[in-house]
Amino acid sequence: MSPFDLIHLTRLSKEYVMGDSTVHALREIDLTIAKGEFVAIMGASGSGKSTLMNILGCLDIPSGGVYIFDNEEAQKLGSNRLALLRNRKMGFVFQSFNLLPRTTALENVELPLLYNKEVAAGSARKKALQALEWVGLKDRAFHYSNQLSGGQQQRVAIARAIVNDPVILLADEPTGNLDSAMSEEIMALFQNLNRSGITVLMVTHEPDIARYASRKVTFRDGRIISDEPVLTRRNTEYGNQPVTKGASAP
Repeated sequence: MSPFDLIHLTRLSKEYVMGDSTVHALREIDLTIAKGEFVAIMGASGSGKSTLMNILGCLDIPSGGVYIFDNEEAQKLGSNRLALLRNRKMGFVFQSFNLLPRTTALENVELPLLYNKEVAAGSARKKALQALEWVGLKDRAFHYSNQLSGGQQQRVAIARAIVNDPVILLADEPTGNLDSAMSEEIMALFQNLNRSGITVLMVTHEPDIARYASRKVTFRDGRIISDEPVLTRRNTEYGNQPVTKGASAP
């Protein structure tokens, strides 16, 4: 395993027992993702891609094999350490946004900071505002979810995902509920975040969305059937210039 690797899977398997039958969701997967990559995971429904994302996000455990995340073997970690990994090193973005409906955009973004003891209470709001500024929504900080468009809600979700400075963003069909114009806007934002040094791992069933990544891994029946660079990658930027990670970043 290289020191530049963030994720390293060896013979990773996941099985579910359903009545008298066993479903093999993942079948001895070998996969390595380096720090700073932008990887699209593709495959039909039931191919294993969502199961993989749940395991990588430490939301589920494999039935067999080894999962190493940032030099730690995930399945050997206790629940407290796994919760800390999810809070400090991982950001999650979902198709359905998963915003709290009766709270403002700012309060939604602040939520992960409540579980981060390294962030002083007095600086949490400033950090959340910085994250909203990153995604171009500082002027919507005090709007509620029902006052925001779908694209704006997803940008709030991304701000929430990056507010703790994660090393990786795990995005599950992040453009599934958006039209093509909003999808392009969100993917431009992901590319800018990736340029800033954040690793991005994204599940999508849309070839046009996968073209924003630099690498595409395709699943079928719980196995990887192809792993290749995106040769005709779509490159774009959100706003006037790409996001730059630094002292003023969230």
